[in-house]
Amino acid sequence: MNANSRSGIAVMRTTGAIVAYGCLAAFVVLISVQLYRWFRDGEWTHIGIADGLRGMLTSCCVSEGSTGLLAGLVRWLDAPTDWLGWHKILDVIPASIGLFALSMLGNFLFVYGSDRLEEERGDDPDRAA
Repeated sequence: MNANSRSGIAVMRTTGAIVAYGCLAAFVVLISVQLYRWFRDGEWTHIGIADGLRGMLTSCCVSEGSTGLLAGLVRWLDAPTDWLGWHKILDVIPASIGLFALSMLGNFLFVYGSDRLEEERGDDPDRAA
């Protein structure tokens, strides 16, 4: 296998690790915040994927009066005019489940990339037997 293919696998492995552990950390933080609010107020705070996306985009990327694709997404998350079913799904599914699913996808990429790199280097333990 050539160096470009090997470096692509290494990038996939690194990206998978960042996504896996970053989303897992965000999942733990989100559940902790919800548990804290539940213990304090006695009521579970629902945070849907739409709420999480809106909060993330307004805190980092979109400001008041912005134009562009991300600003349009924030406006759609606030008041959808089309794709109403998709908006309902994003509003109902908890953000914690979305983060956990992204974490599993990142972990898959990390493990798959690691296996591919070991296979290319000839570190296959099954082959040694």
